[in-house]
Amino acid sequence: MTAQSDRARGGLVARARTWVDSGGLRDRNVLLLGLILLLVVAMTALDAAGITTGRFNSDYLVGSLINYVPLALLALAQLFVITTGRGSIDLSVGSIVSVVGMVFGLLYVNAGWPLVQAVVAALIVSALLGAVNGVLTAYFGYPALITTLATYYAFQSIALVITGASPISGANIAGLYSAADSIELPLIGAYLPLVPLGMFTFVLPVAVIAWLLLNRTTYGRSLYAIGTNAVAAQWAGIDTRRTQLLAFVASGLISGLVAIYTVAQFASARPDAGTSGAGMALPAITIAVLGGVAITGGIGRLSGVLLAALLIVWLNASILIVVPGNAGTQLQYLALAVVLLGASLVDALPTRRARPGKDPGAPELPVPVTTKPQ
Repeated sequence: MTAQSDRARGGLVARARTWVDSGGLRDRNVLLLGLILLLVVAMTALDAAGITTGRFNSDYLVGSLINYVPLALLALAQLFVITTGRGSIDLSVGSIVSVVGMVFGLLYVNAGWPLVQAVVAALIVSALLGAVNGVLTAYFGYPALITTLATYYAFQSIALVITGASPISGANIAGLYSAADSIELPLIGAYLPLVPLGMFTFVLPVAVIAWLLLNRTTYGRSLYAIGTNAVAAQWAGIDTRRTQLLAFVASGLISGLVAIYTVAQFASARPDAGTSGAGMALPAITIAVLGGVAITGGIGRLSGVLLAALLIVWLNASILIVVPGNAGTQLQYLALAVVLLGASLVDALPTRRARPGKDPGAPELPVPVTTKPQ
C-alpha cells in the first residue's frame, strides 16, 4: 500500500514538473488564479486561528473591491500605453486623476454646470492631457518616461494651483457618493455580499470596450504590431505615431473616468487624489506588468491585468486585517515587490531549465538588420 502511494505521489510530482517545464506557469492567468486561491486559503486559516484583527470573509473581500475600481482601470490604461513598446509608460495617470477631478469639481460645484455636461467636459480635458503625452512622445520623439514624468509634475502643479491646494466639496458632490456605494444585486442579492456599484458602472463597461478595441478592431492589431516590431509595422502601412498617440489618449480618458469615480468615492474633489502617498501610477504599472503586459511591448492580455488587480487588492486587504495601521500600509509595498519579483522569476524559470548555462536573455537567432522605410 505504501509503495503504491509512493508511486502515485511520484507520478503526480513528475506530471507537475512536466507541466512547469512545458511552460504551464507562464500562463499568467493560471498563475494569478493560483496565487489568489492560495491567498484566500491562507487567510482563511489565519482567521480560523484568530490571528486576524477582524473577520476575513466574503463580506470583507467584496467590500475591498471599492479599491479595485481605480487600480484596475488605471492598469488597463497602462496596458494600452505599454503595449505600444519602445519603452512606453505613463507616469502621469495619477496627476491626470488629480487635475481632472479638480476641473470636474470647479465645473460642477463652483460653476454650477449640470452633471452630464461637467462629466463630458472633464473627460474631454482628460483626453487632451493624454494627447499632450502622445504628441510629445509619438511626434516629437521624447522618451515616454521623460515625457510623462514631466507632465506628472506639470499636471500636479496645475491641480494644486487652480484652487489654491484646497479641496472642492459641497452638497452636489456629496450626492455623488451613491455612485461609489455598494449595492445589493437583483434576484440573488439576498444571498451575496453588497457589491461596489463602480464594478458595474466603471470597470465592466471599460473592460468590455477595451477588450473589443484590443481584440476585434484594426486599431488593436496595430497596437500589438507596433509593440512587437515598429519598423515592420511601419513597412506594413501602419501609422505608428498615430497609433501610439491614441494609446496615450485612451490612457488619459480612462484616467479621467477614475477622477470622476474618485470624486464620488471621497465626496469631494481633492488636488492630491491621484498622487498622495505612493500615488496611483506606480501601483497601476506594477499591476499591468504583474498581469503579463510585457514592458518591451507587443504582449498583454486584459484578463491578466484584471486578475492581477484583484490579487493586489485582496493582498493589501489581507495585510491590513493582520497588521493594521501604518505598519500594514508599509508592508503592502513590500508584498507588492515580492509578488512582482516572484512572478518575474516564474517567467524566467522554464527558459533557464531549457537552456542551462546560457544567458536567458541572449537571442538564439541573428537579429535582422532593418532600415526605416522611406
